[in-house]
Amino acid sequence: MEQIVIRNLPAGTKAALRARADRRHRSVEAEVRDVLSQALAGDPATIVDLLSTDEGAEIDCGVEQLGLTARSADL
Repeated sequence: MEQIVIRNLPAGTKAALRARADRRHRSVEAEVRDVLSQALAGDPATIVDLLSTDEGAEIDCGVEQLGLTARSADL
């Protein structure tokens, strides 16, 4: 699970998040996750975005199990 730290929030932002979280009966952390998810819902990450981060470093694609071998292009 990834973590981020957000510094230098505009004045009142944390209080507004706390109030919104209280109204929805959840933690500030859960509220921030929801706000970020909603904000990014219309702009999903592409496969290029995912593979260019450390998050994709542990993905096992299982290529070895396919029994494929590399070949060079005939030019």
